[in-house]
Amino acid sequence: MLINRAYLLSLGFFVLFLFGCNRIPDRDVLYQVSTIQALSAGDYDGQETLRALKEHGDFGLGTFQALEGEMVALGGLFYQVKVDGRAYQVKEAAGIPFAQVTFFDSDKTFIIDKELSYAELKEYLDELLPSKNIFYAVKISGLFKYVKTRSVPKQTKPYPGLDQAVKQQSVFEFHNIRGTVIGWRSPGYSQGFGVGGYHLHFISEDRLSGGHLLDLQTSGVKAEIDQTADFHLSLPLNQEFLGLDLEPDAGEGMKNE
Repeated sequence: MLINRAYLLSLGFFVLFLFGCNRIPDRDVLYQVSTIQALSAGDYDGQETLRALKEHGDFGLGTFQALEGEMVALGGLFYQVKVDGRAYQVKEAAGIPFAQVTFFDSDKTFIIDKELSYAELKEYLDELLPSKNIFYAVKISGLFKYVKTRSVPKQTKPYPGLDQAVKQQSVFEFHNIRGTVIGWRSPGYSQGFGVGGYHLHFISEDRLSGGHLLDLQTSGVKAEIDQTADFHLSLPLNQEFLGLDLEPDAGEGMKNE
């Protein structure tokens, strides 16, 4: 039976179209919006929306338009921890000036049944990693004897640099709280376009409070690591970003202090 060649070509294009429309996103990619240098320099206008960001991950951290609050993404839900310490779900139209997300699939799981300080926890995790030269999504859940977080208020134009904005931060302390620490362990060479080392946020088990992690002490937790070797950087094209001088190292505002 002869089949029309034009029909076969049309069918082929239709199949390719269907595959393109239903393409499964690569789950092992760190998708990043803008850079820490740009954020540190005061570029707080988000060209990418939360709706678009969700296409690239269900787990991660970042901030929102005008630097208003801390982003915690966990299990596909995105929260905004504002300066009152409360975590709010966010509308999909919200602007995102900086974020790092992935689709979290645990590659390694560790039970940590001893009390560790924040510094000790980072050292403990580093000893378990096969290399410090790739990215790892980090999720630590359970009971924390102590957690200290912060959030930064919404800024107004002309935007100050991040080192000045964090001087207005609100700090929150929690004792004997269940929740989840989420974020990234990034290679040292990523400092500048990202945050070299650990960059972590926290959200309580009831999803009501959290923030950018400053300090903690574990009580009994489970640590999960998602090895992430691929990296995608989405740069903004607004005039503020295009006009910034990003040559000097600019990451002071992200220090955990």
